[in-house]
Amino acid sequence: MSGSVGRRSLLVAGLALLPVAVATQVRAQAQKFADPQPSIDNPRKIIISLAEDDPKRINAVISNIVNIQKYYDASQVKLAVVAYGPGIVAVLKDQSPVAQRIAALQDLEVEFLACGATLDTLKKSEADLLPDVAVVPNGLPEIVERSLRGWIHLRP
Repeated sequence: MSGSVGRRSLLVAGLALLPVAVATQVRAQAQKFADPQPSIDNPRKIIISLAEDDPKRINAVISNIVNIQKYYDASQVKLAVVAYGPGIVAVLKDQSPVAQRIAALQDLEVEFLACGATLDTLKKSEADLLPDVAVVPNGLPEIVERSLRGWIHLRP
């Protein structure tokens, strides 16, 4: 009987500490982010450059995007990737070494953008792109304009 009472006392003590543990976890989560805290109404907005055609580098950039998504809840971050210059190969349907990974990220609402100026230089069109890749007139000005609208530019 005393073993049963001891276990019951431990259980009651553990349950009493549960609100403290939850509050501590909530505070730790809040400290993880700078103010203003990301939310559905105010997500972090991150635009990522993709300007290299080396498959290892392209995969590394994609892996960085996956890591960002793991860090933030999907409702707390908006991600856009701008492929320009040599990096345009990542979004070309006949050359992309990461087409499946891009499709998976698009399913998670990551936006992929192709530089129209680069496409023109290569004599390529929107028809040459992976599905759901949007074309912007020029990749670098797109980054500048989004940066001025509060997007954070990363070049991993």
